[in-house]
Amino acid sequence: MTDDWPILSLVTFLPLVGCFFILLTRGDDAIVARNSRYIALWTSVPTFLISLLIWVKFDPSTANFQMMESIEWIEGTNIGYRMGVDGISIFFVLLSTLLTPICILASWEAIEHRVREYMVAFLILETMMVGMFCALDILVFYIFFEGVLIPMFIIIGVWGGARRVYASFKFFLYTLLGSVLMLVAILVMYFMAGTTDIVALSKFSFPSDIQIWLWLAFFASFAVKVPMWPAHTWLPDAHVEAPTAGSVILAGVLLKMGGYGFLRFSIPMFPEASDFFSPLVFALSVVAIIYTSLVALAQDDLKKLIAYSSVAHMGFVTIGIFTLNSQGLEGAIFQMLSHGIVSGALFLCVGVIYDRMHTREIAAYGGLVNRMPKYALVFMVFTMASVGLPATSGFVGEFLVLLGAFYYNTWLAVFATTGVVLGAAYMLYVYRRIIFGKLEKENLMSISDLSYREIIIFVPLVLLVFWMGVYPAPFLDVMSVSVDNLIKNFNVALENSSVHLASH
Repeated sequence: MTDDWPILSLVTFLPLVGCFFILLTRGDDAIVARNSRYIALWTSVPTFLISLLIWVKFDPSTANFQMMESIEWIEGTNIGYRMGVDGISIFFVLLSTLLTPICILASWEAIEHRVREYMVAFLILETMMVGMFCALDILVFYIFFEGVLIPMFIIIGVWGGARRVYASFKFFLYTLLGSVLMLVAILVMYFMAGTTDIVALSKFSFPSDIQIWLWLAFFASFAVKVPMWPAHTWLPDAHVEAPTAGSVILAGVLLKMGGYGFLRFSIPMFPEASDFFSPLVFALSVVAIIYTSLVALAQDDLKKLIAYSSVAHMGFVTIGIFTLNSQGLEGAIFQMLSHGIVSGALFLCVGVIYDRMHTREIAAYGGLVNRMPKYALVFMVFTMASVGLPATSGFVGEFLVLLGAFYYNTWLAVFATTGVVLGAAYMLYVYRRIIFGKLEKENLMSISDLSYREIIIFVPLVLLVFWMGVYPAPFLDVMSVSVDNLIKNFNVALENSSVHLASH
């Protein structure tokens, strides 16, 4: 171990300790359910608090990986258990550990059957997510990356809605298909470079013609995860059928796996291919932003509307990543963090009224401000953050991405900006239909406002939205050195390849 104590492994595997204790619980169903909830909560909260130490210990002045751990895994193969964080990955670890206790609280009353298995699935999911963002060995990354699929598949398939089995299999098959190509690419890279160490692979120079194929194999996996148009069709089904907490994790963390993959693998390892394919990414992203925003406008189901808005917002992320300037890249990472909090919170808002009325039809609501003023206020905050109102986290991310896009190509920025306009249209339209107007529907007359448990869930998310919107410096400062280093290495690789081609 190169660090004084293995904090990353502790944060990664502590949830599994909670799983062990949950499986030991005995008694009748009510006692087991109650104990499982409390054990899951009191495992995930300390996990989040310990993960904050990673931020405290982190030195933002260096682009190197920090808090590194390394154990040889398979003797003589150069394949090892390697962990570490840099300015790009650190906040995704914190996002995963923050959203897990919030999801457990959100499931407190909503999940009534097989509570023990549900909590175990959630804690395993947390281990897989954190491990994936900390992994510095490409094979270990792949194991965690694929491992996320299993608990999510179970959460949707067992505790989801009426079409849960269809949605869970569609989610599983889409994501698995892309990942099989990535595994083939990982094997090719191992045989060429002789190692699975991510740091070493980032410095290894793959031949240009090989880079094209490797980039496409990774793209097949990451594009489905983001999800980019046209590989996005699994997402609305998965969101609509998933339980509320499943949707929160799906939107909050799992969609970020694709963007993180581009930042960690595609750009540093295949710079020439990334440069070559960037127009393709921009084209797909612009289509995603405009098309899915228009589709969102036509939705009757509240969850589907937010699901399609996620595809549009992630279109901004992929544009920002492939502009490959500091504004675009920092904006993309910031937008991923903001979207994780805001879209997760919007799905929680849907869950609040769904738990009371058992419908997600927008037409079933109206005039809720008369009965639920606290809910109306919370929903407004996250609606405005989704639209990108100044002083909210959504504004900072979108502004930086559009600035990066403008530096790259003016027309790219113009097309991307249409997404901001359409985003305001569908979010304000749905807010007006649900919250404002007269309270005329008989079954809404007795609907109750936010409970103390729901207020506890929303308060940290509201505070984060304003903190990131008003004072983004603590976040941007941590990621800036790593982003600048990524851009520098990318430009050096492109210069070397052009010199190499000129000499031939």
